[in-house]
Amino acid sequence: MGFFDFILGAKKQQVEAYLKKGAIILDVRTQREWDTGHIENAIHIPLDELKNRVDEVKQLDKPIIACCASGVRSAKAAKFLNLNNIAATNGGGWVNLKKRL
Repeated sequence: MGFFDFILGAKKQQVEAYLKKGAIILDVRTQREWDTGHIENAIHIPLDELKNRVDEVKQLDKPIIACCASGVRSAKAAKFLNLNNIAATNGGGWVNLKKRL
């Protein structure tokens, strides 16, 4: 098993563990990206709005799986949420995440 396989496997396991806990999918892409397609029942808060809407996420009182187009913005979102005492993980790109649901 290579390094990247190890990392991707750990990420997959973490996403699966969050799903078992009833996690909510948080899509942090732009409105334009969201409008082209998204995961059903996901919550949409663009990354540039997340700082001002963090209390909205806290009120959900559920673990969060952040997703975007490729995983870069969702990694930033998950880190920000964790720093604000919200259990969050990076689900990566929404298309790949949707396949796992």
